[in-house]
Amino acid sequence: MSDNLTLPAQQGTSGTPAEALLEVKGLTKHFPIYGGFPIKRRVGAVQAVDGIDLTVGVGESVGLVGESGCGKSTTGRLITRLLEPTAGSITYAGQDITHASRRQIAPVRSEIQMIFQDPYSSLNPRQTVGSIIKSPMEVNGIDPEGGREKKVRELLELVGLNPEHYNRFPHEFSGGQRQRIGVARALALNPKLIVADEPVSALDVSIQAQVVNLLQEVQKELGIAFLFIAHDLAVVRHFSQRVAVMYLGKIVEVGDRESIYNRPRHPYTHALLSAVPEVGVDGDTADRERIRLSGDVPSPIHPPSGCRFRTRCWKAQDKCATEEPPLVQLSGNRAGHLTACHFPEEPTIEARDEDIVMDPALLALEESDTPEA
Repeated sequence: MSDNLTLPAQQGTSGTPAEALLEVKGLTKHFPIYGGFPIKRRVGAVQAVDGIDLTVGVGESVGLVGESGCGKSTTGRLITRLLEPTAGSITYAGQDITHASRRQIAPVRSEIQMIFQDPYSSLNPRQTVGSIIKSPMEVNGIDPEGGREKKVRELLELVGLNPEHYNRFPHEFSGGQRQRIGVARALALNPKLIVADEPVSALDVSIQAQVVNLLQEVQKELGIAFLFIAHDLAVVRHFSQRVAVMYLGKIVEVGDRESIYNRPRHPYTHALLSAVPEVGVDGDTADRERIRLSGDVPSPIHPPSGCRFRTRCWKAQDKCATEEPPLVQLSGNRAGHLTACHFPEEPTIEARDEDIVMDPALLALEESDTPEA
């Protein structure tokens, strides 16, 4: 894949592009947990997203990465207002849409679209492809020049499908073709922002590149901004100009692509990059660091105090348990490269003298397999 993308111009020290399309501040979503019998009462909450700041500029592509369960998809649904935020603010094109009513958000609803993860469940099996793509135009009362059917056929051709597929049903298409239909539906209203929620994770590897390249072409031709949610760092590196790393409901690092992939500072970002061999641009990964964490992401019901990554971090100290690190620019970082860590790593991904192995069982197994001198 090509790695030549143009970085956004004129970024400030806050990591905010010069012309912001979407601004998210302190965005929070807690799902209540109810228990008790016969009277149910609230006994806790799942802290899916817990106070994140994020900005997407006009025509910019921003990647949001992290392990499964860290809150990426919930963030996408909050931004598209499919979910109601618990706290924080969402500003789109200067307008606060955080708690906008259905009538208030109607004028901008068509400008913010979403591509869903599963191409098999996101399309109505009882509707033809033409009806699926045409429905958004009907709901929003849009009647393009030449009629809606002509517009649908043009969109099908734009995403690499045959316009004659207009009257076919979703079950007649492969996964990759269905996702192209989903892309065409998202483009039907000429949006300015598309939230792509892991749009290629359910597809075959050979098809993933085709869909990602399609999205890049669409962005280049139409100037659409993207929030690209994924756990595949190689795909995000190919597509996104800026990258935000998320862990357990928090953004722990954000910066331009080159800084995140070549000069990461947060230990979690180091661990993510070390786990993906595709990150090696020249195909040589032998001299890259190796970090193997123990366990899974802690429960979002009872997240760790202070820094949420401290329970799996090799640099954790007492301060990490008592003080939550702010997301700030560290000395030596590029403008706009922000990190939330009390004891950041060196800005390099070169191999260490010794691999970091956090799993005691794995460490004991490797030591037992080491031949005696």
